[in-house]
Amino acid sequence: MGFSLSDADPQPGLILSADATLLHSNRAAEALQVANRLSSPVDLLPTNTQALVKATMAQVRAIENVEARINNTILMWTFIPSPDSGEVLARGRDATDDVRTHDEAIRSNRLYRLITENTTDLISRHAPDGRFIDATPASWRLLGYSPEELRGKPLEDIFHSDNTARQLMESHVSLRDDGYATMTLDITHVDGSKRWFEIASRAIRETYTGAVVEVVSVSRDITARVESEESRRKLADELARTARLAALGELASSIAHEMNQPLATIVNFASASQRYLKSAETNPEHFERVSDGLKKTIHHANRASEVIKRLRAFLRKGQKRTATVALNQTLANVARLCQWEADKNYVDIVCAPDACGPSIIADPVLLEQVLINLIRNGIEANEEARGRLMSNSGSSLVLSTSVNEAGETLIEVTDEGPGLDDQGIRQMFQPFYTSKPHGLGLGLSMSRSIVEGFGGFLDAKPASTGGLTLTCRFPPTSVKLSTINSETSTDE
Repeated sequence: MGFSLSDADPQPGLILSADATLLHSNRAAEALQVANRLSSPVDLLPTNTQALVKATMAQVRAIENVEARINNTILMWTFIPSPDSGEVLARGRDATDDVRTHDEAIRSNRLYRLITENTTDLISRHAPDGRFIDATPASWRLLGYSPEELRGKPLEDIFHSDNTARQLMESHVSLRDDGYATMTLDITHVDGSKRWFEIASRAIRETYTGAVVEVVSVSRDITARVESEESRRKLADELARTARLAALGELASSIAHEMNQPLATIVNFASASQRYLKSAETNPEHFERVSDGLKKTIHHANRASEVIKRLRAFLRKGQKRTATVALNQTLANVARLCQWEADKNYVDIVCAPDACGPSIIADPVLLEQVLINLIRNGIEANEEARGRLMSNSGSSLVLSTSVNEAGETLIEVTDEGPGLDDQGIRQMFQPFYTSKPHGLGLGLSMSRSIVEGFGGFLDAKPASTGGLTLTCRFPPTSVKLSTINSETSTDE
């Protein structure tokens, strides 16, 4: 007895002869033929249908799950023989969704295995108490244990350091409360080397109760980063030590430079007093000059001592003794202090104070030291220009104070020297840069630092005299009187 087909069957069915010739087809097969624009329902079958029919008849058994792809449809065919009638029933099933789901699962599994087996980080699964459930092959390289050896081991047996227990407890609390935790642990590898790990963990919860049933962790070896940070820290410490040594050398050089001015003045007054003293017997009026010279010598000696104390405090970035400084009076004082050297070099110091009597908040001693630096530089510049011109005529050095339209307080020192180009002006304030044969190159650099410490700025520009104008510029805030006579801190 042969096979029969039902048009009520939703799956395609065909009855074939022993040589794979189509005998009958049901309505579902014919609908698929039309939908896929095929010439015959036989085109729905696999390409090796003849061999399949022959095999199923010879073996007298059904051949199942033979795939045939028709456009976007995947059919799985079963060939059932009937030796008595010499017919074969080919019954199909639309397996498009099942096959694609299976293929996607295979691809996902292959990708998962590719990632887990080749990642440089350790991916591991843990029970809520921390015991290893499974781990990726990276465990051998990172920990010295194979995945099989890790199964069932508690974390404390692998990560054992002084603070492991505390960090694991904190991580357990974070996983329970937040579902996420990170920690950094050090371990001793099986080979004896010390390594650092950064571990990020996420909790897997039970759907209904929310209880943590599993923990997935990713552990990254950060040993190289920790060692690099340690190396950078040591390098930073070494650089800081070198900077301190350099600052010590600069401090010594600066004190030597700043002390040179009062000491030179002391020597000048002492020499002059000595000369007057030799002729005092014949010229009694010279005793008065000797007395005046000794007073000035004592003044400059005290100033030298004060300069050392204040310069050390300034370089140490300690607090400074500040007060309201009347600039016109200060300018007159430093002009008198430098008059001896100016007369020796045929330089006439001209003071041009502003009528408004500007004042600023600053350290009086340090401000005087800055102005003396600028005046002495101006005298030397005038002398240099006079030497180039082979002239015996005198020159002028103008000291002025003013307040500009922006409310800034200015102190300007203008010489008649040879001047500098733009590059020279940029370089003149750099530490240890000097155009003088025996200069240290610290005077202008230190002067700028001191002025900046008062909230101002020291700069230079070409002057109409052919020389330079050095300008100490102080912002309007520097003249506030709220800090008048604010005495602070030690000099030591």
